[in-house]
Amino acid sequence: MTDNEIFEVLKQNICEIVPEIENVKITIEDSLRDLGANSIDRAEIIMSTLESIKVSIPMVAFGEAKNINEIIQIIAAGLKKTILNG
Repeated sequence: MTDNEIFEVLKQNICEIVPEIENVKITIEDSLRDLGANSIDRAEIIMSTLESIKVSIPMVAFGEAKNINEIIQIIAAGLKKTILNG
């Protein structure tokens, strides 16, 4: 799965969980907080994305992520690790 595909899944989950931003252009430089997601929303967005992609990554791994791009990179690394560990 490419970074762009992860981004698309993440955007879909952001729009479902924070519907008031549905018409806002979401970029990888945006932070979930800046898009209006509170802490519960942010956790739900990440958990939903992980479930959609079928990868398991501890939530603490996302604690230092400053923007959507960093979230994507954490998920991509988790996917790569999962594939390597078979």
